[in-house]
Amino acid sequence: MGTLLRAVARGWRVCVIQFIKSGRWKAGEEAIARRLGVEWWTMGDGFSWESADLDRSAALARSAWEAAKATIASGAFDLVVLDEITYPMNWGWIPTAEVVATIRNRPVHVNVVATGRDAPPALVEVADTVTEMQKVRHAYDRGIRAHRGIDF
Repeated sequence: MGTLLRAVARGWRVCVIQFIKSGRWKAGEEAIARRLGVEWWTMGDGFSWESADLDRSAALARSAWEAAKATIASGAFDLVVLDEITYPMNWGWIPTAEVVATIRNRPVHVNVVATGRDAPPALVEVADTVTEMQKVRHAYDRGIRAHRGIDF
């Protein structure tokens, strides 16, 4: 979110494409980003590990990737955030080699941020910056559900 806010503050055109979350989340970061003029596409069906239909979840992820690939190649945005793309990549729903090639071949002014745990090594290799978060403790593991305003 810090990168997104800095980009918006500098007048960049920004697009966020969410691969996992659906529109029903009504996340706070989405609400404020939209107010700031960010294009925000929620293209998943929620957390896939809760999905009743993984084939549908996979198809939605592939559709989100096709939209992301076209968006990156178009050069219409200065920053494209691929939110939680590593999950469908690791599940084999989106080809890692295709994501890497798209990033490598993007227009020179297009910056791409890919988020999610356990980024595939090929994605790490093509990245300019890599930050790995490590969970020390999480409220969910102690039975505390996510709170609107803190977690989403």
